[in-house]
Amino acid sequence: MSLGNSLWSARKKCGLSQEEVAEKLGVSRQTISKWETDETLPDIRQSKRLAALYRVTLDELIDFDLDVQEVQQAIERTSDAVTEKIDWTAAWGKKYPILVAYQEQVDPAPYAQGLVELLDRLKKEYSYSELDAMLVLKDILAKVWQARKKG
Repeated sequence: MSLGNSLWSARKKCGLSQEEVAEKLGVSRQTISKWETDETLPDIRQSKRLAALYRVTLDELIDFDLDVQEVQQAIERTSDAVTEKIDWTAAWGKKYPILVAYQEQVDPAPYAQGLVELLDRLKKEYSYSELDAMLVLKDILAKVWQARKKG
């Protein structure tokens, strides 16, 4: 995502118009427009003021290295047939080597049995398909991970 898109998105989330932001920062509405269209960039002082106004950190405001929309579009364009061919452990193992290394250290059977029981429970209680149960369990695990990271 570009910085301009990030600024636009943050402003929209706060429910502010370009005019309101311009007034609070003491700049013109056209200046806000130019920042949001990447025609010009706010200086660091204005960026800090924007972050405070939008109730985000400066890092969050200027973090445009990863275009989330592009990732989402790539996921949508990838067919199930292609997805089936990908060795996800090897692919993610390049970024997270533990995914490859643990296989020589951990006996997955006892852990797998617990997961099978959870999958079966989701399927039975909610009439989920095998895939839906796995996706729900994966999402629950991701949320538990996020909560633990926050401490």
